[in-house]
Amino acid sequence: MESTLLWAYLLIGVGFLLLVAELFIPTGGILGALTLAAFIIGVTLTFYYDTQTGIFTLTGLLVFFPILSGLMLRMWPKTPLGRRLILNNPEIDATSVSTTEQEKLDQLIGRFGRTISALRPSGVTNFDGRRIDTITEGMMVDPDQWVQCIAIRAGKVIVRPVDKPDLNKLETADFS
Repeated sequence: MESTLLWAYLLIGVGFLLLVAELFIPTGGILGALTLAAFIIGVTLTFYYDTQTGIFTLTGLLVFFPILSGLMLRMWPKTPLGRRLILNNPEIDATSVSTTEQEKLDQLIGRFGRTISALRPSGVTNFDGRRIDTITEGMMVDPDQWVQCIAIRAGKVIVRPVDKPDLNKLETADFS
């Protein structure tokens, strides 16, 4: 009878080892099924040995299995296989623009430019000899039209079509 209890706990131990092995060897659930089978047979053998021992073993298994599973789920992304299978958050927010690029774009607010391509609603605009990807507020703008930069949102230059500005007045204007 002692050997029955030894086999039961040995099978439960093998079940836990198989569960840990599932972290490193992706088998599509085969090791998980073997783990479940080892647990069922191990608990059945403890009930065969003694009902009270079976109840204590089943209770212990019901307590330690979720704890071990939770620890494994926390540990799995740190394993070599887990790092390859799980996507990580990017180091820098993908929607943010670098500070120097943002500063260059911020200088365009209020400036006038001419569209190089049709803005439907995005395209290319010439601002002082620089080709800048721009977006309108939803309207279509033909090529070679005047636009004004009204905002920078998430690294995107937002423009609005305007009538031809009098550039001579802008050069002599005092904005201080």
